[in-house]
Amino acid sequence: MSLPSFAIGIAGGTGAGKTTVARTVAETVGEAVTRIPLDNYYRDRSQLTFEEREEINYDHPSAFEWELLREQLDALLTGQSIEMPQYDFELHNRTDERVTVEPSDIIVLEGILALHDEAIREMLDLRVYVMTDADVRILRRIERDVIERGRALEGVIDQYLETVKPMHERFVAPTKKQADVIIPEGANRMALDLLIEKIQSELSDDSQRPGDTGRERSVVDQSMD
Repeated sequence: MSLPSFAIGIAGGTGAGKTTVARTVAETVGEAVTRIPLDNYYRDRSQLTFEEREEINYDHPSAFEWELLREQLDALLTGQSIEMPQYDFELHNRTDERVTVEPSDIIVLEGILALHDEAIREMLDLRVYVMTDADVRILRRIERDVIERGRALEGVIDQYLETVKPMHERFVAPTKKQADVIIPEGANRMALDLLIEKIQSELSDDSQRPGDTGRERSVVDQSMD
């Protein structure tokens, strides 16, 4: 197998549409794609009780095991397979299960803080930030956590007000400045098409690595011709 040629980071607030963007890229870009959800790298908290785990601020950077993510992303980018951790959102803890992930032509890292860590940003060829109004994002968060993850509505709302919103303003939103591409209003079709076109262009152009001064920051918008 040839070494992966392109690494993409997709960041943005909770419910912004990051996963939809990542899945659409994987389905339509026309290359082999490996998706790495940042949520899989929440720290193992087996030493804590369930009640103690419930009290953790999962929107703070300290909730993630950055060391493991750096190690595994680097492995994928050098053509090695990894054993990616799995996470149980109902138990608020990492499971014993691991999933073997093979390297591919394109690696997509997606999560609220995908652009937070400097070392990880340096591994990325394209940095994407998905912007969506807060009202839309909280409704999506409620739908996901209550329906998909079995959480109580009151707890989801309390968590949003106490940690999600302030952590977004403090840590997530500032990473927009690190993005090469900004997708406004979530995963609209036109923006996705333009993003995929940009990815395909970068792939065929043998583009420079991140940090090179020749890279331009662009905005993918519905209003673009």
